Amino acid sequence: METGLLSAILFATIVAGTPLVLTALGELVTEKSGVLNLGAEGIMSVGAVAAFATTIHTGSPLLGVLAGMGAGMAMSFLFAVAALTLQANQVASGLALSIFGVGLSAFIGKPYESMTLSAVAPFKVPLLSRLPVLGHALFEQQALVYLSWALLGAVAWFLYRTRWGLVLRAVGEAPAAAHAIGYKVLRIRTAACLFGGAMAGIGGAFLSVFYTPL
Repeated sequence: METGLLSAILFATIVAGTPLVLTALGELVTEKSGVLNLGAEGIMSVGAVAAFATTIHTGSPLLGVLAGMGAGMAMSFLFAVAALTLQANQVASGLALSIFGVGLSAFIGKPYESMTLSAVAPFKVPLLSRLPVLGHALFEQQALVYLSWALLGAVAWFLYRTRWGLVLRAVGEAPAAAHAIGYKVLRIRTAACLFGGAMAGIGGAFLSVFYTPL
């Protein structure tokens, strides 16, 4: 296989996998808290539309990402209210959120169907981007790709190297014991849900603002 073709395949694989990495990190933290949220697809859809619309009106991809993150958190808050506060079935609530999010994004996004965005220029790491094969694939990517790598390390460090990561895992594995020693299980689980929604929203923003225009 030619070097250029191999580099292009690696590049495309990394770019296409970035929204999944971001969303999966959010779901990891959510599930470590003992909550199963199956509404990631709906959250990503709403985040994608919010990011696209914001970027169209402001011309700022950064604001678009923030809008996607906010929309994702809002969707996750709805899930947290239903599944945690009102104690509805988590599987049913998550599936309902997914269906609702896909439908809502289709409705909100209708006026933007004919609009396009300019591709966001990738960030080239000096010197490293010139490496054969791996240079283009690893060091000539969008900023959110690098952010996903940083978040992967940060989440791993948080879960297994910090006190609050231990508390989060304790809430997920033994909520009664965590509550008995004074931790607010509902608040911690809600915060985990919001983080998961923010990550799914960023994943959706990447799809609509960074990935699709390419």
